[in-house]
Formats: sequence, structure tokens, C-alpha cells
Amino acid sequence: MTYSRNEWDTLKKVIVGRADDAKIPLLDPSLRLINYADRRYTYNIPTGPYPKQVIAEANEDLETLVNFLQGESVEVLRPNVKEIPNYYNYCPRDTIMAYDDKIISPPMALHARRNEWMAYHGVVDIIHLMGRPTGNDLYNSQCLGNPDILALNDTEPCFDAANVLRSNDDLFYLVSNTGNKKGAELLQSYYPNSTVHTIEGVYSYIHIDSTIALLREGLMLLNPSRVKSVEQLPKPLRNWDVIWAPEPVDIGHYPGYCNASTWVSINLLSVNPNLVVLEEHQHNLRTELEKHNIECAMLPMRHARTLGGCFHCVTVDLERE
Repeated sequence: MTYSRNEWDTLKKVIVGRADDAKIPLLDPSLRLINYADRRYTYNIPTGPYPKQVIAEANEDLETLVNFLQGESVEVLRPNVKEIPNYYNYCPRDTIMAYDDKIISPPMALHARRNEWMAYHGVVDIIHLMGRPTGNDLYNSQCLGNPDILALNDTEPCFDAANVLRSNDDLFYLVSNTGNKKGAELLQSYYPNSTVHTIEGVYSYIHIDSTIALLREGLMLLNPSRVKSVEQLPKPLRNWDVIWAPEPVDIGHYPGYCNASTWVSINLLSVNPNLVVLEEHQHNLRTELEKHNIECAMLPMRHARTLGGCFHCVTVDLERE
């Protein structure tokens, strides 16, 4: 079977996450250095289940997304609710990647997330496990308070699936706190017929999809607070047309729980080259996209900042036309 090979062709089948049982686990070195590298102190980091209001409202918004996609003739799959996560199944984009002839489960950066692939066992076809990091020397405590130092050393491969964007024969890979260079090499070995291009020095914290969105062949949306010039990007992207994202509308977060910046606003899902799903308050971004004949379905995602993911994060596109 051939899976989706890019971010924009007409969507036919997708996984949408669930907020059930979402929690913040007890701090271990991976969670401390990756998710909270910008915090000097840890006393105010909550642990345990997310508030019931957050989970209930997030699930309501996910159901709204499911209903919309089904109205667009998209087949929707969901994580197995019987698999209780150690972190959450809200963002399947982080956990598995469907591309070309494989669905992969990468060697994820957070210890608590390395078994999340089990929520998709039986939901999708064979998942290729790419191994799991084993050494304590993978993490670099010097990253605390310094975004120029990454949380991951290059002792062994490590990355999240959301470090990667697909563009047919090209895979764009963000080197960051959730993806090291050895991870890019491992990804290349799994897809020898494609080319993995690393992106470095653009954004150190977490994933790529609040920095770059590939809207269709030759058109991309960029976060101007991180990407200052297309010359920072791999050569295949430098001739693409650019929409520079306007300043986002801050949708807020549940008090005490903030796991994404306001730039989660550009974390959109393409339904086809002329239709995206966009967070309902981002009207300035909608105006810019409409200039390029891209229609926007404005849907709620109230806890995108609270839980750390908007429409791209909470989905995994399996098949595109």
C-alpha cells in the first residue's frame, strides 16, 4: 500500500486523536529538558491528569473536526480508547508517520510517549518500530535556559514524527529538542528512495509544524518570528512562493497549563490544495490564505495551547488522492 506522500493532496483517510486520559507524567530528565527547557524552576509544572474541563472541551472540538472531515468524504479513524496512554493520544502526528510504503513509529524523545504507537495497533496496517533510545547520555542538561543548545545529543537516533514534513520525494526534518541528526540519518535509511533534508538553526523547541506549513506544490506558509529568510531552508524550498504568517490571535490556555506558543495558529490541516482547516479566531491568516485561493474552514480548537497541538498535530493523514 502507498500512503500519503505530501501535506496537501486531496485527503481520503485520516486519524484524528483523542483527549481521553491526557496527563502530564512525573518529571524525568527527558520531560524536564525537552518540554520545559525554557523554565528555570520546576515547582510550578503540574503533573497528573489534565483538568476534566480541558479533556471534555478538547474532545468536543475533535468531534467537530471529525464531523467536518466526514462531510468532506474523508474516512476518519480514531486511536484505540482501550490503550491508556502515559502521556496522551491527542497528537497522533507526534507518534506515527505514514509515508510512501510504511507507517513508522520513531524513537521518540520523551520516555513517556514511546509506547503511544500501541493506540494505533489494529487501527492501521503494520507499524514499523524504529527502535527506542536506551542511553542516559542522550540528554544534554546544558540546554536549560539556552535555546541555542539542544536537549538531544547525537549519541543515538531520536526524533518525533512531527519533526518531519513530506513533499513527495523530499522529507524536511527539523533538528531540535525532539529530533537529532542521527534521527535524520535513521529516517533516510527507512526511505532510501527519498531525500531527507535537515533544517537547523531555525527553531530549537519541539516540532516543525508551527514554523512551516506546506500548502501545495510551490507554496508554503512561514512563521516570520523563526524563519527570517528562505535561505535558512533546504534548497528545494528556496524557490517556493511564501505566505508570511501575520501575528496570531492568542486563543489563551487553561490556567497553569501552557504547552504551545501563540504560533500554534499556523498548525493547520490541508484537506486539499484549496481548502485548509484553520483555528476559528485566525481571521488575519485566513485573509492571507484567501489571496492565494485557499478556502479556510474555521473550526474551534479551544485547548490547542493547553495541550500543545492544533489541527495538523491532532491528525495523521494516511491517504491522499
